[in-house]
Amino acid sequence: MDMSFTPSAEKFIRRMLRFSGGTGGFRLVVSAGGCSGLSAQFDIAGAPHTGDAVVDRGDYKLFLPESSLKLLEGVVIDFMETPTSSGFMFHDPKGSNCQCASDSGPKSAAGLHQLREL
Repeated sequence: MDMSFTPSAEKFIRRMLRFSGGTGGFRLVVSAGGCSGLSAQFDIAGAPHTGDAVVDRGDYKLFLPESSLKLLEGVVIDFMETPTSSGFMFHDPKGSNCQCASDSGPKSAAGLHQLREL
């Protein structure tokens, strides 16, 4: 698979896993739609879903539905954090870039604060 993560994205994924108890993996689902023609959803999953490809990233696992693999070819995933927002940024050499900040961490402000402290 020809997809990569920047060091800041890898660091945030590790923090998310540690915050959730350190089990399972990072699940990324990409489909048509969204600001760049693609829409991404991500979460910490206890186990891969049926049909997911499992990519061992060394200290964590990445779960990808087969339908997302082709859409992610060549994509570089980054994580941007500012004082007012944070989120994953998808750099796609085949198309436009997209920042997906709305679902990039715990759902509560307290949870996000705890996650930043890790």
